[in-house]
Amino acid sequence: MTSARLYIPKLTETNDEMSIDPQELRVVKDSDLITSPTKDDALTPQMLKLQKKLRKQVSKAIHDFNMIEDGDVIMVCVSGGKDSYTLLDLLLKLKQIAPIHFDVVAVNLDQKQPGYPEEILPNYLNEQGIAHYILEKDTYSIVKSLVPEGKTYCSACSRLRRGSLYGFAKQIGATKIALGHHRDDMLATFFLNLFHGGTLKSMPPKLLSDDKQNIIIRPLAYVEEKDIVEYARLRAFPIIPCNLCGSQTNLQRAVINDMLREWDAMHPQRLASIFKAMQNVAPSQLADRELFDFERLSLARDDSERPFEGQYIQAGQPSSLADIGLPVAPATQAFSSSNTSKSTDRASNNSTTSLQPDSHSAPQKIPLINPIV
Repeated sequence: MTSARLYIPKLTETNDEMSIDPQELRVVKDSDLITSPTKDDALTPQMLKLQKKLRKQVSKAIHDFNMIEDGDVIMVCVSGGKDSYTLLDLLLKLKQIAPIHFDVVAVNLDQKQPGYPEEILPNYLNEQGIAHYILEKDTYSIVKSLVPEGKTYCSACSRLRRGSLYGFAKQIGATKIALGHHRDDMLATFFLNLFHGGTLKSMPPKLLSDDKQNIIIRPLAYVEEKDIVEYARLRAFPIIPCNLCGSQTNLQRAVINDMLREWDAMHPQRLASIFKAMQNVAPSQLADRELFDFERLSLARDDSERPFEGQYIQAGQPSSLADIGLPVAPATQAFSSSNTSKSTDRASNNSTTSLQPDSHSAPQKIPLINPIV
């Protein structure tokens, strides 16, 4: 039986002069970030600069995918990790300055892991005056009983957690469920599915659950993990490490994350390019027969012809070509383009003259021949 503790603070008016564009609504462990939270009035210029950057990225993701609408009640799933703390903090900031009205409620699922510091998160939420629920359910024992020794707990743990949170969102009337997955999580999931699942898929920024009872949003979709690490450090969130699966050494996701961090260090634009590719899919250039109708592709040629541009065509076995109905001597035409006539003339006058373009003439262009569509 799941139980819940509710705290609804007495809200006070705040003056927030932070501006926002209307169109934009070092590897560190979580345990290294544990300290006391920083109040808004103690934000340094460095914090404000990073906060503005993250706010802009979150606002753009919300705008691009229409994540939040007027009147929404956003249930933010807060685990006690850096990602969910950052998500909650930024959504509360945006709520103060957004042109629409929406409400935010934090929900934490206490899975009854041994040694779990259950007082840290409610103490933080109470100090910050954030409306929240603490759900108590012993999924830890269920996961331990279901997963064989030596196997990772993540899949079973996430399914149980997701089922409880999805059901609770409907119970309290929350219209959207906000999760703290960021850009690097989405990239890691993409490569996990690519390397181990044989599918091209990841975590979408916005998702309708299979039973169509909940809409899940990921407002941190455009945010890099390293920025979240720095923001959590500057904001001094009271991080709660995950001792259930976080301590396991055989996690494939951890291997993928290490790979992504190495790439980011050596090739700073690579992850951004990969994420851009996830937003720029060309189904006809892949091989999914369900996504693109390869079987019904057909020619739509007209009567115009374009003779081969070159010097000569050597036809072999002309009688066989004729039997097939193919031309024995296909037509050719001179290979030429704009700005090449001078070089051709020079070559005809002096066969030993270099064909390098004149340094005083316009650069020559390679003609587009048989373009690939």
